[in-house]
Amino acid sequence: MLVEPDLTVPGSPEIFVIGDTAHVLRPDGKPVPGVAPSAKQEGKHVATTIKARLAGDGAARPFRYKHAGDLATIGKWSAAIDFGWIKLTGWLAWWLWGIAHIYFLIDFRNRLAVSLSWLWIYFTGQRSARLITQGDDDKS
Repeated sequence: MLVEPDLTVPGSPEIFVIGDTAHVLRPDGKPVPGVAPSAKQEGKHVATTIKARLAGDGAARPFRYKHAGDLATIGKWSAAIDFGWIKLTGWLAWWLWGIAHIYFLIDFRNRLAVSLSWLWIYFTGQRSARLITQGDDDKS
């Protein structure tokens, strides 16, 4: 949904849209990417705006996206990283991608669980989770 620069719905300044559902443009006219880092920034912006409104300050403040770089997996044991000042691809980028994703998880328990799961997959090739589906005899 195309939103106002302050992340509100056009015509409804009491409704905010963030994350994948928000289509907001940067000052250069390009859309803000629909990825977790931008959603986190949008969430902080909306929280600050709501706090200001509750304190009596109703001024609309435009959201300003701060691009921290790009991380993407390309396949098994390969990734691409572009922070502007450094660009990497391949196996090392894949490890850095994994470390970055684990770092941003909430609390030690989640970091440990994901790390152990990923290490298990890395060394054994077996995923710890399985999808259970109905058999072929189900024709519904």
